[in-house]
Amino acid sequence: MTQIDLKERIPREEFLASGHLACPGCGAPIAMNLVLKALGPDTIVTLPACCWSIIAGPFPQSSLKVPLFHTAFETGAAAASGIRAALDVRGQTSTTVMAWAGDGGTFDIGIQALSGAAERNENIIYFCYDNEAYMNTGVQRSSSTPWGAWTTTTPAESPETRPKKDMIAILAAHRIPYAATASVAYPDDLVKKVTKAKSIHGTRFIQILSPCPPGWKSADEDSIQLARMAVRNRVFPLLEVENGERWRFTADHPGDPVEPYLRKQGRFRQLDDEHIARIQSDVDARWEVLERRVEHGT
Repeated sequence: MTQIDLKERIPREEFLASGHLACPGCGAPIAMNLVLKALGPDTIVTLPACCWSIIAGPFPQSSLKVPLFHTAFETGAAAASGIRAALDVRGQTSTTVMAWAGDGGTFDIGIQALSGAAERNENIIYFCYDNEAYMNTGVQRSSSTPWGAWTTTTPAESPETRPKKDMIAILAAHRIPYAATASVAYPDDLVKKVTKAKSIHGTRFIQILSPCPPGWKSADEDSIQLARMAVRNRVFPLLEVENGERWRFTADHPGDPVEPYLRKQGRFRQLDDEHIARIQSDVDARWEVLERRVEHGT
């Protein structure tokens, strides 16, 4: 796709102002910018504690050009559900209500509110920008942290020993109308999915891979390349699930080796060849499961 083609596919209007407080190379503002371009100005954001609590800027200022509500760590989906109900009572049914949370506020602390909203099929869109740890509070592990990764609570001599939680499968099991994964390295795919989600009524969930240079111990300029590598090597497949049943890949996943991706990040520096072989085996096994789901629809 040419640069001109991409510009024509992605809306030009900006809803994220310059001067936000993200770290250099952070994927989170790229993700937010693309999401708001797809949703447009008639959008309200609920924001539980996360990096974006800082990125947005100090109250009463905000780098977002849409209404923003800061909420408690565990209440992203609950607050969005309440705002949705209030808008519906006022007849403002066309306004999009989105929750925006990190993996800590989604996979761990906020999962109860998210599961409740999904079970009730609340008419909200929930976005998880996934940087695979609690980055805002000093790079502690979350249940999104990959096996073998360094964090301050899983140091190099005792790295993460559990696999990353499969949130897409968990949300698909709720039989919500739409769930998807996306990446800041594939903006066209991300905008298409957000646009599609906007047109659907009920609970929609989109998990966006969002590299964090300080937490991943990677170079600022490598974030997009790393996000792209994670798709190409099948570490983070791009897919969508409708009504918990129809699984579909939305990008090419050639199956590049995982080693270059891991070696490019200092959080995996302690891994030896045997560890990397195990990660490759795990990625291959999960890919086989996903292929069966896509082939059989569940």
